[in-house]
Amino acid sequence: MRQQRNRPRPQDAAPAGDGAVWLYGLHAVSAAIANPARRLRRLLVTRGAEQELAERFSPPWRIVPEIVERNRLDQTLPPDAIHQGAALLVEALPSPHMETLLAETTGPVLVLDQVTDPRNVGAILRSAAAFGAAALVVQDRHAPHETGTLARAASGALEVVPILREVNLARSLEILKKSGFWVVGLEAAGPVTLAQSGLQGRRVALVLGAEGEGLRRLTRETCDELVRLPISAAMESLNVSAAAAVALYELARE
Repeated sequence: MRQQRNRPRPQDAAPAGDGAVWLYGLHAVSAAIANPARRLRRLLVTRGAEQELAERFSPPWRIVPEIVERNRLDQTLPPDAIHQGAALLVEALPSPHMETLLAETTGPVLVLDQVTDPRNVGAILRSAAAFGAAALVVQDRHAPHETGTLARAASGALEVVPILREVNLARSLEILKKSGFWVVGLEAAGPVTLAQSGLQGRRVALVLGAEGEGLRRLTRETCDELVRLPISAAMESLNVSAAAAVALYELARE
């Protein structure tokens, strides 16, 4: 069998630069177009995807689409990208100012302590949007930045839930406390379950650690209390995105 040469990829496949990123998939693309805070650069769609987007919200849109063949998108995006015929080049959303955002919102805040998998972060954003969380706080150096993978996993929630990228997570937890939040760390060895912790009437900041490692020592010590989820002894732990969804549901019940 004759070996095929690697085909050069078009200019679109190169890093976008200037803080720009390709989002893909109908949910992620349509949510970004609908978000007035999102700055748009290019929209590449197949004829079929253009029709699907038009059914979600009527044109004219904020950006003029470029109609392309599916193989153009395959060449533009990463090999594993499930794009559904739509790709949008955007500028990354700015990180809001924490104190201002907290004063203007309601609902719990999620804090991630070195959760680095973009699919997990995207899934957590989706649950955060579903249960009315005000924001997601991450440590800038140990968290994924906006990518098409993260946005697709978030299924539009990247445009709904603000991400606060902070340098020092422990300092951010102290700011949350001063803003009236009760900081709760989720840990398998927590002395009580989340339901037993008596959080009625309190605004909660829920802190989750990376899978395997859990919360770091300083993060754990900065929390007001540690709680656990009442899972079966047959399972050691939940995936961090699943744990976030269960915990947010429990907080919504309070």
